[in-house]
This record gives sequence, structure tokens and C-alpha cells, in this order.
Amino acid sequence: MARGAAPVPGTLLCALLWAAAASAAVAGPEGSPAPGAFGRVYRGNVNISAERVYAFAYRSQPGQVDAVRVYVNSSSENLQYPVLFVVRQQKGVLSWQVPLIFRGLYQRTYNYQEVSRTLCPSEPTPETGSSDQIIFVDVASMAPFNIAYELLVTRLENFQLETNKAFNFTASPSQPQYFLYRFPQDVDSVIIKVVSDAVYPCSVVSVQDIVCPVYDLDHNVEFNGVYQSMTKQAAITVQRKDFPGEQFFIVFVIKPEDYACGGSVPSSIHGNVNRTWNLQRTKNLQVTIVPSVKKSVYVQAMFFSFLSFLSFYLGSVVVAFVHYIRVQRKASTGRLCPEDGSGIMTSSQPITASTPEGSSYGAIDESSSSGGRQFSSPEGRPRAGSDTDSSVEEESDFDTMPEIESDKNIIRTKVFLYLSDLSRKDRRIVSKKYKIYFWNIITIAVFYALPVIQLVITYQTVVNVTGNQDICYYNFLCAHPLGVLSAFNNILSNVGHMLLGFLFLLIVLRRDILHRRAMEMKDVYTLDYGIPKHFGLFYAMGIALMMEGVLSACYHVCPNYSNFQFDTSFMYMIAGLCMLKLYQTRHPDINASAYSAYASFAVVICLAVLGVVFGKNDIWFWVIFSIIHVLASLALSTQIYYMGRFKIGKAHSAACAGFLSSSLTDLGMFRRAVMVLYTDCIQRCSRPMYMDRMVLLIVGNLVNWSFAVFGLVYRPRDFASYILGIFICNLLLYLAFYIIMKLRSSEKLLPIPMFCIVATAVVWAAALYFFFQTLSSWEETPAESREKNRPCILLGFFDDHDVWHFLSAAALFFSFLVLLTLDDDLDVVRRDKIPVF
Repeated sequence: MARGAAPVPGTLLCALLWAAAASAAVAGPEGSPAPGAFGRVYRGNVNISAERVYAFAYRSQPGQVDAVRVYVNSSSENLQYPVLFVVRQQKGVLSWQVPLIFRGLYQRTYNYQEVSRTLCPSEPTPETGSSDQIIFVDVASMAPFNIAYELLVTRLENFQLETNKAFNFTASPSQPQYFLYRFPQDVDSVIIKVVSDAVYPCSVVSVQDIVCPVYDLDHNVEFNGVYQSMTKQAAITVQRKDFPGEQFFIVFVIKPEDYACGGSVPSSIHGNVNRTWNLQRTKNLQVTIVPSVKKSVYVQAMFFSFLSFLSFYLGSVVVAFVHYIRVQRKASTGRLCPEDGSGIMTSSQPITASTPEGSSYGAIDESSSSGGRQFSSPEGRPRAGSDTDSSVEEESDFDTMPEIESDKNIIRTKVFLYLSDLSRKDRRIVSKKYKIYFWNIITIAVFYALPVIQLVITYQTVVNVTGNQDICYYNFLCAHPLGVLSAFNNILSNVGHMLLGFLFLLIVLRRDILHRRAMEMKDVYTLDYGIPKHFGLFYAMGIALMMEGVLSACYHVCPNYSNFQFDTSFMYMIAGLCMLKLYQTRHPDINASAYSAYASFAVVICLAVLGVVFGKNDIWFWVIFSIIHVLASLALSTQIYYMGRFKIGKAHSAACAGFLSSSLTDLGMFRRAVMVLYTDCIQRCSRPMYMDRMVLLIVGNLVNWSFAVFGLVYRPRDFASYILGIFICNLLLYLAFYIIMKLRSSEKLLPIPMFCIVATAVVWAAALYFFFQTLSSWEETPAESREKNRPCILLGFFDDHDVWHFLSAAALFFSFLVLLTLDDDLDVVRRDKIPVF
């Protein structure tokens, strides 16, 4: 065993000869180290003229990795004269001082008198066989007085970790730990799972290549490899291909402060920057290394993802084929009827359905009704088949019609209002107006998506280059890498949005083609039955659903606080387009134009960005936003109540109860709204003129005001989700109102829309269950977010959030089908009998 030496004469040759003699003198049988060679505690004193050198020798066996740990202690707290320890090995030098100083925020210092370090192990090559290893430990100090110290050198027995076997140990800032792991022959990827019962102290888990020196202190652990901070749980996926030697070190470092993990600096140390901590920040850890999924699981997951949604294509083909067979059978028997759910009329003699008394929207005094518009002569309107370009392709603010009954202000303020009153404009012009939605959203998608893709690629590159896994908020217990992507499963699960969005476009295209054929075959009177067919908004909805999948996938490349709006931007547009489509169904002539609608979406997204930047703690932002929210709700309520006859400057009115960003340039509108409220509800002491509309708007305003108060009081950090909640609640409120009014008007729900409504409700309920299974949260620190991580639940590849992606894509698809098929029963009803609500 090595023994303490007198001050070194100064020549390395003497030291080597002395160490070799000492080793030979104590050598056991067959040249092995003497019993008790390691594990003995050495005590001594050093000063400026007295330096100590210790030599430790051992023999390493072939295929065995020997690790040595050095423990030192000094009772001195004098920072001017620390004790210096230098460990010399065959291929490196490791040094530190005692007291060991760590620095925190604001130049706070933390001193530790007890230090232990693991030396970088040397592994003999198969060619050389066993070999003798010598370690020298130099102890010195520049102090003019004696400083006592203790030295202990031991060999680690559990340095190499095994697969699927938990290992427990303790670490502190001055006593870091690291271990070796080798990939088994049949394992290409493993997950390192680390758990602790205590939240603090904050720790760091690092994976480093087999290179000396090993960076195992707080100030240098981030210099090499992959690392992440940790409170109670951490997980790192490691692939064999990233380590040519098929082995790596797992390093565990305890930080001197907890701010990086969400904690605060203890107030008791603010005035005592030189306090000695020693073992006050120890942490018990358990590490387990388990194999990750194999390549075959990747293939199964991809097949599952695509086949699950391709089954929707098969179902759509079956429905279309069944409908075609039914139409052909009825055509052969001469009993043509509506197409039973396709939305295309096939009857040349439509049935006139009557509207029950009192069922019209807003009907209070039947004497006020004019019975709707009567049909004009065939010569007064262009035929359905004449789709040639017209010299007048833009609608004007006022229609030049000689009949007083055709004046907008008279028609739109009647108590009895029918669809024929709000579908008077030329069909071709209105269709072209709604197709602008489709072309504009394609332009928006291209200009929005390209910078997003470039940014997330940069994020992923930074993660891969720096190894800092605190940048992205993954569910690390179920993050399966592929290529440069860290969490391929979160990206793959968004394929449903793209596939179902494209399928919805195909369904809308089929309806559009069948409708055009029907219009070419039928006479002019056929145009006055059913809901006017304008498909521009449906096309825009399909593109928005596909883009939601693209941008959600981009967000999940590296989910974090800075790019969450990528995942929500097209959600706003989907909710807004759905509300616009609902309103357009029975208000085709007065719906918002594409330009004003997309400008409103732009305002909402700008507010979302401002909320992300200023919405954390700035009360003034929430006050301004709440005021804008309430005023916008009042402005839209006025516009909707009077069917757009209150103009806001020269802009068209927005089209739905929850549209929060209408233009507010004409403040006199609010005075007129107050006068109307006073005249209708106070002065007359009677019910409002349009009771159903008033009920909807009162409930809608209460909901929106509640959101405004909630935001002002609680100021949620996730501002993007807060705005999305406003949109979704308004959409659900309007849809519920629409279906209730439809049933009140004795209209029917055909089997297909009924199935879609039920499927929408069921799938949304299941989707929301998985949505609220929070697996990570960028509202917290990365270490706190990892406490929420959970293992995979589907195929061993997808987690709860991936299931949310699958189900939400299906739920949105069924929701779109509800809007597409909801009024198919009206294809045989005259428009002057279809109430407006």
C-alpha cells in the first residue's frame, strides 16, 4: 500500500523509484495488491514548506474497468490558503482545492470542506492484458502555518451499471458521481431513468462520452455531452450510434442553488456569503437503465398512424357508394327525391315544407311578416348554367333596386326574416367572394409556415449541438428520436390532421362538383330551394385543418414557451372559420368578407403575441385587453342584432358572436346601441323585437365578460390557450343555439348529420380527457416540467398527448362534417319558408 512520504526531493525519477519499491515491498502473492491497499485514511499537515505525495498501485484485469474514488477533507476555512490536491494518472491530471468554492447568482459563494471525486478510469486493451496502474496524490498548501487534512482512496465496486437493475447512491455539490454503462449486444437504444424522493437540491444529469477528463462539477458539467436539470425525475434517451465505443458515462451533479429548478435562494445565506455547507445539500438518487423501443416498433407506429386515418377514406368511399346506389335505384323507379345527405338536389319537383306558426326566428307579430320574397320570373335572373364572367363582379354597399321591398334596411329589420331575404345577391358573385377565403388562407399558410419550419429546425439544431435538453419541453419518458428529431412520436401523431384535412377537401370537392352538375341540369326555380351552396369557406376549413397538423408538428419539434403560438394560430382560424360558416349558412349576403375576417384573425394573433410577452405580470395589459374584449363583444352584438345595418365605418360587420376583433372606428355606434336598448327594453316595457337573437347575445356577452373578469383576476400565463378557450366557448355556444333553433323550427336532422353530431361529442369528450393529462408544462422550469412526464400508453410508442392528437384530428373532422351536412334536410324546402337565426 502507498504510504506518506517526506517532502519530495524534486525529481520525478526518485518518486517513481520510491513508488515502485513501496509497491513491490507490499505486494501479495502473484503480484496482486496487498490487502487493505485501498480504504485506509491518511491524516497529516501541510504548509508552504511541507508537501506530501502518496502513491497508490493496483493491477487492472482484462475487460474490467477499475474506478478509483478520492475523498479529502480539511478543517481549515481559510480561503486565502486552501489545501491543493493534485491527482496524477497515466493519461491525465485532476486537481481541486479545499475549501472547494461554488458560485451562485449575484456572486454568492458556497464553500465545501469535504470533497470526493471519481478518477477517470483506465481500461486495459485486450492486446496488453492486465497492467499495473499507479496513482500519485500530491497535497500542498502555500499557508505559512500547518493545515490538517484527511485523505482516503477507495476502489469502486459498482462503477458499471447494468440494464434493468436499479442502483441507489448519494451525491452533493462537492461530491459528484458518475458511472459507466455499456450497450448490450442486442440493444440499440436505452432510456436512463433517474428518480429521487426529494425535490431539492436541484441536480443535473449528464451523458458524456468515454473521454478524460470527465466534467463533473457545476461550472463545467455543461461543457460536454447531453444534460438536463432535475428535481424528482429525469429521463434521457441514448442511442448506440451516438457513441462509437458503445459505452458512455452517466454524470450526476448537485447544483449549489435551486433557482434553475424553480426554487429560490435561502434567505438565511444572504448576509453570509462564506458559509460552509459540506453535506447539507446531499441528495439520494436512483438510476435505472432500460432498453428503449426497437426499430420494429417505429414501423408498427407508422403503419398504425396512417392506416387508422386511411380507414376514414374507406368509410367515406363506402358512404358515397351507398348513396350512389340509392340514387340509381330511385332513378330507375322514377321516384327521385333529395339525395339523403349529400346536400345535392335530385328532384325536379321539390316539396314545399311549411313553417309552423311562431317558429320563425324572432317572430313576435305575424302581421309584420311579408311572407318573404316571391320568386321572380326566369327572365329576371340568370340561369344556373350561365356561369360566364359577368361585367359586375363586386358587390356594392347599396343595391340599386327600384322596389321598396328590396331595400336592405327594410328587409333585414323585419320581425319575420327568411332565407330568401338574405340570399338575393347574384350566386356567382357571392361564390367568388367566398372562394377568396380559400385562396387567401393558402397564401397565409405558405408565408406563415416557412419561417416557422426554419425556426424549429434551428431549435433542434441547437439542442443537438449543445446537448442542452432543457431547451425543449418533451415528455422524456416517451420521447422516441428518429434522425435529428428528438421526439418523432409527437410529430408522427399529427399526421391525422393532414390526412383528414385532405379528405375533407375531397368530400367538399365532390359536393361542389355534384352541385354544379345539378345546377346545369335543373331549371331556374330549383335555385330557390335549400341553403345556398357556397363552398369557399369549407375549402378554407380543410386547408386550416391540414395546416394545424403541420404547425403542431413544427411546435412539437421543440415545444417551449417561445413557439407555443405556432400550435394555436390555426386553431384560432379554425374556430373563427367555423363560426363564420355557421353564420353564412342563413346569412349568405351579409357575412364578413375574407379580407376583414383574416384581418380580424391577424389582430387576434397579434394580441396573442403581446400576451405571451407582456401577459405574465403586467396588470395594465390585462386591463386593456379586458376592455377591448368587452367593447368588441358589445359591438358585435349590436351588428348581429340588427343584421349588419349598423355600419362600423365602411367595414362589413363580423359574422359571429365570439369574434373579438371587430373595427371600433365609429364610437357613435355604442350610443345608438344604448338608445336601442333603452327603446326596446325600458321605454316600451316590453320584450325585445328579436327575442331569440337577444337571448343568444345576452348569454354570449355573459360568457365573454366572464372570460374578461377571469383573465383580469387570475392573469393566466398561458395566454394563447386563454384566447383559444374564448373562441371555442363562443363556437360551442353558437352551434348549440343553431341546433336548438333548427329543432324549434321543426327542421329535421338526417341520419348522417345526427351520426356526425354524436361522433363529434363522443370523440371530443375522449380527446379532452387525454388533453388534460398534462405531461409537460413550459409554464414551469424544465426540471419541474419533467416531474409530470409519464411513460407511453399506446403501442409502447405514443403518450397521452399523442392520443390527444389522434382524437382531436378525428373530432375536428366530424365537427366539419356536422357543419357540412347539418342542413341537408332543407334541400327540398323553399327559401321563403326557411327561417333565419
